[in-house]
Amino acid sequence: MRELYWLQNDLRLNDHPGLLAHASADELLLVYCLPPSRPWCNTTGMGQHRERFLLESLLELRRQLQALGQDVLISRGHPERVIPQLVQSYRIDRVGTALNAGYYERKILESLQDSLTVPLKIHAGNTVFRADQFPFDASTLPHHFTPFRKAVEDNIHIQLCATPSALPPPPASVTYQWPFNETVSPPIALPVRGGAAEGQNRLHKWLFELHGIARYQSTRNCLDGLDGSSTLSPWLANGSLSVRETVVAIQRYEKTEGTSDSTRALLHELLWREFFYWRAMFDDTSLFQHGGKQKRLSRCTFEPRNFARWSQGDTNYPLVNACMRQLTSTGWMSNRGRQIAASCLINELGIDWRYGAAFFEKHLIDYDVASNYGNWQYIAGVGADPRGGRHFNLEKQAAEHDPQQLFTTKWGGFRPQQPDYVMDAADWPLPPG
Repeated sequence: MRELYWLQNDLRLNDHPGLLAHASADELLLVYCLPPSRPWCNTTGMGQHRERFLLESLLELRRQLQALGQDVLISRGHPERVIPQLVQSYRIDRVGTALNAGYYERKILESLQDSLTVPLKIHAGNTVFRADQFPFDASTLPHHFTPFRKAVEDNIHIQLCATPSALPPPPASVTYQWPFNETVSPPIALPVRGGAAEGQNRLHKWLFELHGIARYQSTRNCLDGLDGSSTLSPWLANGSLSVRETVVAIQRYEKTEGTSDSTRALLHELLWREFFYWRAMFDDTSLFQHGGKQKRLSRCTFEPRNFARWSQGDTNYPLVNACMRQLTSTGWMSNRGRQIAASCLINELGIDWRYGAAFFEKHLIDYDVASNYGNWQYIAGVGADPRGGRHFNLEKQAAEHDPQQLFTTKWGGFRPQQPDYVMDAADWPLPPG
């Protein structure tokens, strides 16, 4: 059998059930299609650091595959068009890929199924649970996190997949190329590179060498990356790191060092990721609607000047400015920073939350559709927050999380004060009569 496996957010060899399921083929063609650039909410394309991290992850995957006599064919085309062409060109007998949350992801899979003349096998994605492993029917997934967590946290029983020591060769006629120029270097402020080896190193070092997890409960709100948070999310997002392997590592740490509020807190963060993934599967298009699944509409607008000021870190809120400048300079923002920046856009500036979500999508090196849009809906009060949204007191947040203003000063958050509105002659109404 000659088979094709379409890689998506699973750029690794470790604990990769989909890849392992195709390891017994006679020949195997591995394919990756770069994410399409869709205009959305005044934003398009990937920021330089998100793209850099992705390309580094692909390079590392190629290195690991080449050691096994394999490689990955990288395409800029749409997968629903590229893959059927490859199936025909290389006489593929079977196609496989992993399940991913998201409306566009679902539509692409449906289109692919309709156009393929060979079987398409859909494998488990980079999640802790499969749908049939929940202690409840997946169709009754709770709408809020706490009941979800309580139902699943004592039912985590993971058996990792073996790492393949060999893979079938690719079809002999395949020509592999690296269709990119040199990428930018990681910023000094966040010197992390993409790829499975880097993700594995961060996981092991933070847990077992630095024992960062032992202090996680008290350091998780640090605003700079690598200081207090695990900073594992970039590798988890593109599948360079298995979330199941991460959970197993936490469980192994707890067996030797003991369970604590800090180890539980990190596990709960991974369960938040899980919750958003499965909610996105069921929420589908409502994940991108202003009022969410509950159609809870609110007054908002799109004022270009205010959105530009927020995007560039040039508002009248210094801590927000610092967070936004950190994002565009590094591709990273802490979880606390994201909440603060989102609350500002929604509540202080009155802008539709989807514009902020799209801006984060462009820049975040740890972007994934479910967590990004799920978290924005949470702050906006149209998603999983039972309280109906979060409005942060920005002065209080600055006092609590940057009391000496070191972070704000480091990232140039103190900007000249500007008027809330700028009017010119065209904005004045016509006189009556």
